[in-house]
Amino acid sequence: MKASSLSLALTLTSLWGAAATAETMVVDEQVLVRPSTVEVPARGQTMSAVEAKFGAPQTRHAAVGAPPITRWDYAAFSLFFEHDRLIDAVAVGP
Repeated sequence: MKASSLSLALTLTSLWGAAATAETMVVDEQVLVRPSTVEVPARGQTMSAVEAKFGAPQTRHAAVGAPPITRWDYAAFSLFFEHDRLIDAVAVGP
């Protein structure tokens, strides 16, 4: 069950490829999406690979739910892991 859950999550998140490389803004009551210049790790990387490249996160949040989802916060982005694999990266505001 764990392998199929992770496989499904990675498949679904691959469909959201633009989400990690775009910023959403509200301007004059309209939602705009623009490409992000923030470098974020690629989906599927392990926690140790992310930490080796980007350093230690500013904040590590405890895992919640089943399967366990963990959030790491960096200055420019937040990362979401299922078990020890990155499933999403979200750029934060300036």
